[in-house]
Amino acid sequence: MTRFVARRLTQAAAVVLAAYTLTFAAFDMLPADPVRIMMGPENGVDEARVAALRAEYGLDRPAVERYLDGLLDTLRGDLGTSFQTGRDVGATIAEAAPRTLALAGGALLVALPLGFLIAWSAAYTRHMWLRRLLGALPGLSLSVPTFWLGLVLLQAFSFGLPLFPARAEDGLAGLVLPTVTLAVPSSAFMAQVLLERLTVEMRQPYVDTARAKGASRARAVTAHALRNAAMPALTMIALLAGWLVSGSVVVETVFARNGLGRLIESAVTTRDLPMLQGLVVVATAVVTLLTLAVDMAHPLVDPRLRERAA
Repeated sequence: MTRFVARRLTQAAAVVLAAYTLTFAAFDMLPADPVRIMMGPENGVDEARVAALRAEYGLDRPAVERYLDGLLDTLRGDLGTSFQTGRDVGATIAEAAPRTLALAGGALLVALPLGFLIAWSAAYTRHMWLRRLLGALPGLSLSVPTFWLGLVLLQAFSFGLPLFPARAEDGLAGLVLPTVTLAVPSSAFMAQVLLERLTVEMRQPYVDTARAKGASRARAVTAHALRNAAMPALTMIALLAGWLVSGSVVVETVFARNGLGRLIESAVTTRDLPMLQGLVVVATAVVTLLTLAVDMAHPLVDPRLRERAA
């Protein structure tokens, strides 16, 4: 198990390094100048001031030198200073992270039981029309644009029926609509993967054996088929974490919520490289660590994997 964890940690470090490198390379190849974007339109810009700011932020140095210096600073825990705000990137991310974590955590708490319920009901029911209807729900949910769903919920439950505030900054009530907006496609991912595996497992001989021994259909689905079908769904939880962060960009924009999603949008728009690299490093590290946690949990679900992990 120790070698397994060490191997996974090495792979996680490589993934974070690759994400950092690709982000730097992509932004370095863009023609726009972040200093000119920060100062406004090109007409009337003081070139001396532009040159001074480029020197202050180190943008006048070779790309390789800037990359290596930034990488070493990141390894020391210093994510740099934002080009746009002049604030420490790590402090800015730490300030915005709780809002996004609350949104993503709430969406995950809604998405997991909802996806499980849809998949379990479709596998349990004997009515073919109901099974097909439940099986079509994940695909339908995934086809609905997130921003459109958010706008519909705002129109219906904030402006039409004033049940929830339009701005997501207004306490727990303001968190309901963005959570539902983000949870609907997330639950569709979970339901789709789990239902596909449950359909396969329900056709296996061990399920017929359990039924022949007197197990009810509900017990056959829950106690037998679900355990073997849970492996891909368990892996999906780590993938959903990354999707929730990316989905928060749209949701936080629609609901005017100041979180990591808004920081990503602002960093991309203004070419704020230190901010974007800090966000990429933090998000990639979180997703890879969650993936490691899920990989370590697999042997607990499937005892056959314990010997392989040893």
